[in-house]
Amino acid sequence: MTPAQFSFLADFLRQRSGLSIGEDKRYLVDARLSPIARARGRSLPDLIETLRRGDDLALAAAVIEAMTTNETFFFRDATPFAALSEVMLPKLFAARGLEKRLRIWCAACSTGQEPYSIAMTLDQHAEALKGWSVEIVGTDISSEVIDRARAGLFTQFEVQRGLPIRLLLANFVQEGDKWRISEALRSRVQFRTLNLLRDFSTLGSFDVVFCRNVLIYFDAATKREVLGRMSRQTASDGFLALGAAESLNGMGLPFQPIAGRPGICGRTPAAPVIQFRREGAVA
Repeated sequence: MTPAQFSFLADFLRQRSGLSIGEDKRYLVDARLSPIARARGRSLPDLIETLRRGDDLALAAAVIEAMTTNETFFFRDATPFAALSEVMLPKLFAARGLEKRLRIWCAACSTGQEPYSIAMTLDQHAEALKGWSVEIVGTDISSEVIDRARAGLFTQFEVQRGLPIRLLLANFVQEGDKWRISEALRSRVQFRTLNLLRDFSTLGSFDVVFCRNVLIYFDAATKREVLGRMSRQTASDGFLALGAAESLNGMGLPFQPIAGRPGICGRTPAAPVIQFRREGAVA
C-alpha cells in the first residue's frame, strides 16, 4: 500500500464514516481489510484502487463495516445508567407529567447491549412509567450489527459482560449455548441503520441522547458538527450522555456537564445553538 493509497483510504473513511485514522493505524487497516481483499482474490492495494473507482458499493460498505469498532457490553461503565435512573428520569418525570412521553436515542449502538440496558434501567421505574409512551431508538452505521441487535441473540461471553444474573434470568431465554432477549424487551427498542455524518433530523426530537465512545474516533471538526446537529434534536431540558473521558470543552455547544457524573450533560436552553458544518461533509 503506497502513501497515496493510504491517504485516499483515510479520506474515504473520514468522509463516509467520520473515522479518523493516521499512519500509526496502518496495522489496523492491514488486519481488518486484508481478509476482505483475500476473499475477493485481490491484494490490499488492488482493493483500495477499486474503492477509488467508486463503482463497487458493496465493497465500500464492507470496508466501512470492517473498519468500524463495535466494542460494547451490557451496562458499560455503569455511570450513565445510574445517571439515567437517579438524575435524568426524575427530572423528566416532573417535566413531562402531563405529556407522559419519553424518547431516548442510543447512537452508535453496535449490537444492541446499550439500548437494551437502557430498557432494563427503565424497568426499575415501571410504576412511575405507567401510562407513558416510551420510545428507545438504537442506530448504527453498520447494517450487520443492527441485524444482530434486532435479533437480540447473545453468546454466553456477551451476557457475562456487565449483565447481573437476576436481569439475565428475568429478560433472556436460553437457546442452546446462547441467550435471546425476551420478545417483550426486544419490542421496546427500534433499531435503524444510520450514518451520523448524514442528516438524521427525521428521527425527531429526543429527551435523552446516548452517544458514547464513538466520537473519540472523529476529528475535532467532525465531532463539533455532529454534536451541533444532535443538540438541535435534544429537548431544551434534555440530556446527553457521552463516554466518561469525552469532553465538550471549547466547542461552544449548548450542554452543561453535570457535576459528579462524568460524561453526562444537561441541555442549556438559554445557550445559542451553533451550527457547524465540517468541510467536505457528506450531505
